[in-house]
Amino acid sequence: MTAVEAPALARASSKVARRLVWFLALLYFVNYLDRTNISFAGPNGMNDDLGLSQAAFGLASGVFFIGYLLLEVPSNLALHRFGARRWIARIMVSWGVVATAMTFVPNAGWLYGLRFLLGIAEAGFFPGIILYLTYWFPQKERARITALFMAAVPLSTAIGSPLSSWVISTGHGIGGLAGWRVMFLVEGIPAVLLGIACWFYLTDRPADARWLDTDERAALQGTMDADEGAKAGRYHASVRGTLGSPRVWTLALVYFGGVYGLYALGFFLPTIIKGFEKQYGTSYSLLERGFINAIPYVLGAVAMLLWARHGDRTGERVWHVAGPLAVGGLAIPVTLYLGSPVAAMVAVSICAIGIMCFLPTFWALPTTFLSGAAAASGIALVNAVGNTSGFVAPYVTGWLADLTGNQRAGLWLVGAAMLLGAVLTLVLRAAPRPDVD
Repeated sequence: MTAVEAPALARASSKVARRLVWFLALLYFVNYLDRTNISFAGPNGMNDDLGLSQAAFGLASGVFFIGYLLLEVPSNLALHRFGARRWIARIMVSWGVVATAMTFVPNAGWLYGLRFLLGIAEAGFFPGIILYLTYWFPQKERARITALFMAAVPLSTAIGSPLSSWVISTGHGIGGLAGWRVMFLVEGIPAVLLGIACWFYLTDRPADARWLDTDERAALQGTMDADEGAKAGRYHASVRGTLGSPRVWTLALVYFGGVYGLYALGFFLPTIIKGFEKQYGTSYSLLERGFINAIPYVLGAVAMLLWARHGDRTGERVWHVAGPLAVGGLAIPVTLYLGSPVAAMVAVSICAIGIMCFLPTFWALPTTFLSGAAAASGIALVNAVGNTSGFVAPYVTGWLADLTGNQRAGLWLVGAAMLLGAVLTLVLRAAPRPDVD
């Protein structure tokens, strides 16, 4: 990097961050809300209307991830081939149509089917965005940028909890629909509109960015090419080698542990908070429960940004992944043994902070040694295998709740999964790092 190129690169990086990060975060906000808003529908009318047990509700929540898993790798390879602009637009429009159709689900069978289709429609979105960020931001900035993008996860719950609760309570009866059906309608349509916007707003690569000056495009593209070349010089990666790499599969298991906590908490925290009425003799309105549900995620969003910034500044990745997993895994099992709802929410908040701090720093790990088509397949594989916990966690948590009559056993399992992820991260650090053939 010459003295002439450095200012152009700084200007380009600033423009890219201002143009892309907020928009990608908005897409992920809507994405995550559509994926998890069933957690608000369930205890607020849907389970009763459709006759769902806790295990059946967990199955409906988790079957999404079966379809998601099947098409994750092919979808990300398609994005690498056809470009992010076209492929992300396609994903968003198709998932928005399915999410909106949830409004009219008549029974449990249709609910399972549409949740499965939602997973198929959405497959490739998140790993596609992670891959897309590697086209625009060098490795040294990636945890911070990923944290800014992934802040949409806690914010979608922090804002989505009271929003969904408000729509359910105030929308009940509109058009003859139950409140939970109105929520699916209101929250499904934005994905279609944003998908159309993607077609016109996104740019595939820095070299195509007409909104950058010529010297800025050249400096940024040159930096990204050098970043990719450095990885290619250290590791030899192919799609087939990546899909069979023990290192990639270990990363996938680490992600499984962290995301197990994310989805167990995301799908069942509203149910746990509602259970405070019986456990502690409290009484909260639907809107109050929505705001209580938001508290851990607001704290998690702040901690995520600070932790990712610290990881980029120090350059350390392993303990920035293992530490939050361990803290969160130790905190969550004690939640329902505490003597008040305030103490229980403190433990839940510590777990949520651990999960949120884990997420962006984790995604800096696979992109340290994967590039090109290998990055597309490797990131998709890690995300797909990790997100199988999205099926396992809701179903097993619901099944254990039906079996034992409370949420305690399910939360112990959440803690164990997160601690396993922490241990595997440390094992990965100690293992030799062979080339990915």
